[in-house]
Amino acid sequence: MSPRPSLVIVGAGPRGTGLLERLAANLPGLYGDEPLDIHLVDPHPPGPGRIWRTAQSPLLWMNSEADDVTMFTDETVALEGPVRPGPTLAEWAGIDGRSFPSRPQQGAYLRWVYERARGALPASVTVHEHRTTALRVSGPREGRQRVWLEGADGPLLADLVVLTVGHQEAEPDREQRELAAFAARHRLVHLPPDFTADSDLAAVPAGEPVLVRGFGLAFVDLMVLLTEGRGGRYEGEGDELVYVPSGKEPVLYVGSRRGVPYHSKIGYDLDGERPPLPRFFGAEQTDALLRRPGPVDFRRDVWPLIDKELGWAHYHRLFSTHPERTALDRSDFEKAYEEAPPRSAELAALVAAAVPDPADRLDLDALDHPLDGIRYPSAEALQQGLRDYITEDLTRRHDPAHSPDAAVFAGLLSVYGQLVRLSRRLDPDGWWHGFFSYLASGPPGPRLRQLLALSRAGVVRFLGPQVTVEADEERGLFRAVSAALPGEWTEARALVEARIPEPTLELTRSPLLRALYEEGTRTTAGGLLVVDPDDGRLLEHDGRPHPRRFALGPHTTTRAGSGFTRPRTGGIAFGQNDVTARAALTLLRDRACRLPAPLSV
Repeated sequence: MSPRPSLVIVGAGPRGTGLLERLAANLPGLYGDEPLDIHLVDPHPPGPGRIWRTAQSPLLWMNSEADDVTMFTDETVALEGPVRPGPTLAEWAGIDGRSFPSRPQQGAYLRWVYERARGALPASVTVHEHRTTALRVSGPREGRQRVWLEGADGPLLADLVVLTVGHQEAEPDREQRELAAFAARHRLVHLPPDFTADSDLAAVPAGEPVLVRGFGLAFVDLMVLLTEGRGGRYEGEGDELVYVPSGKEPVLYVGSRRGVPYHSKIGYDLDGERPPLPRFFGAEQTDALLRRPGPVDFRRDVWPLIDKELGWAHYHRLFSTHPERTALDRSDFEKAYEEAPPRSAELAALVAAAVPDPADRLDLDALDHPLDGIRYPSAEALQQGLRDYITEDLTRRHDPAHSPDAAVFAGLLSVYGQLVRLSRRLDPDGWWHGFFSYLASGPPGPRLRQLLALSRAGVVRFLGPQVTVEADEERGLFRAVSAALPGEWTEARALVEARIPEPTLELTRSPLLRALYEEGTRTTAGGLLVVDPDDGRLLEHDGRPHPRRFALGPHTTTRAGSGFTRPRTGGIAFGQNDVTARAALTLLRDRACRLPAPLSV
């Protein structure tokens, strides 16, 4: 008797859950009531996985409003499979849609989504949960695969394997190894890049200065856990918010390349006329890049098109919603904008003539370097300057008069969809993903108001941009200085790297991903798994798609731009999940992949 067909999904967090939902939706039409074993491999609970586990501090929030989080498809998603609508997080939990839920709340939602997807499978499908770690995948290209599990006597046999692993821990790079060795020699505290909720924050001393390198979302978590998490509290609200310390907090000296936090989440809805996207970075442009010979370079070939696309979103919204702030006829402007080369002097002159107020113009370079060239006369002047910057950002991001900002956010989502199409030829550098997060994935407004209160209370001190950290061997201390206060060093016995590890295969601590990298699975220069954008199959070193191995998620070249999908925004990840689920079910149905695995493998 031939064995039951078997599909192994490695990673049972949100991406694995999303794939399971698509399998359940497509299975009746593509596979019928044939038997199937689905194995889910993850040491953490199916649904929430590690990052969204319910057993973590409720002080940690999601980075999205409850109305903006869904795990279900709608008619805006490009699908071949059936649409299966479902509630948003807000609808399911019965909470204010404009609130920012806690991570345990999101974990509970994800667990419910997982159970619903599992319950939608027919009786002929059996789901097996393996609460352990997948170590490696072996097997011949034309045979059944073997998935080796930690603590298991033998491997799982799989007709197909889909990797849906999330963010993983990483080995320290050379700089981090040197800093760790320095800290060990001098009995200092050094916390390398990590998921803040899993870091050993008990090692961070109370009442002492702590250098923090990184000003993104990992810093926000750190700020919360070392203040409210140690018994502090806030009184008042809005601009009058006051932090009352517990006395157990350290003093956080925070800096980064930009020297400012990520932009606040936008606090209003984009109503009225929306920019028609994509316009200058759509299928026509990406197809042309795919057809051209030679390598495609992100900065040279792609970034100018993105710049023009985001500008189109910005100015379309400005002209349609605030024509009184423009100086040219709209149709004349749009015709001239279309004809002007991207990032050209001609385009800059057109914008200057059409938009009198520089504050209404989009300058992506200036946004990326907000403090370049600024020098402060003193550390206190720097503190006030950063508080003014954050206050201005909060005001702008909650004022519909600046709705071109929200149009740019829509443009960023459109851009990510096109980058997925280019993924076979292009590996966007780490700068792009960071820039996207800086503009589009910043903290909730209330978190920045808390940051301001902590700054006023002296619990947080700003270092500024272009921060340099040194290990002073003679004095046995960490030292930091920024371009905003050259020559003024801050010393501390603790250094925290407030950022998550880069999703590179070269340094990952995932034995499975590491094994794939070492055996020659095709990767980008940045260490991402190269996958076929048509169906998510892993590409081998010679460029051929592996017939039995698929991958979805942040370790791949088709990673989506954000962790969760807003309703009615097209859902790039949903479309990817659907394509991969349908490809897997078709292969299993046709039985072409169901060959025995040699015992020697």
